[in-house]
Amino acid sequence: DDFLGVIQGFSKRCFVPLAAGGGLRDMDDVDRYMGAGADKIVVNTGAIERPEFITDVAKRYGSQCVVVSIDARQREGGAYEVFSHLGSIPTGLSPADWAMQAQELGAGEVLITSIDRDGWLQGYDLELIGEVVDAVSFPVLALGGAGTWDHLVEGFRAGADGACTQNIYHFTERSILSAKAHLKAAGLLVRE
Repeated sequence: DDFLGVIQGFSKRCFVPLAAGGGLRDMDDVDRYMGAGADKIVVNTGAIERPEFITDVAKRYGSQCVVVSIDARQREGGAYEVFSHLGSIPTGLSPADWAMQAQELGAGEVLITSIDRDGWLQGYDLELIGEVVDAVSFPVLALGGAGTWDHLVEGFRAGADGACTQNIYHFTERSILSAKAHLKAAGLLVRE
């Protein structure tokens, strides 16, 4: 599998915890990713289809290893709904309820992604982040929408424990070092 090779390559050169996911449906998939060097496993559709999958991974590798990825979209009327299968299938679940269930099942953190904002560089969905943060006691990571360093500050101030980025590095000339400097100047604690 090509992706296993990517995980192996990163794990040899990367000195931060490596989280890997995508298409994980059973413990054989998890074992392959962990064996390739992943430190954490990211599950989404596989956990929605079979919630006890979260518990299975946590029992074998520990809760700190399980990241439940939640893709959510705001529906008419303002309520949020979790979507599976790369954000294409509505589940009827609310992100806050699903995050609470994931925590009870043994997950160690959640990654909440606003489908509506992902890739737009217009900022995180702070209301969505707040709903999930208020529902759980474990770390919440925010993804989907960061286009400026101020968006990172806003994500942290909304309660996120981690502010994830991707497109900002592809479409701007910005670096992780400048992000850290901006966060530090905003009064947030930043690891050097």
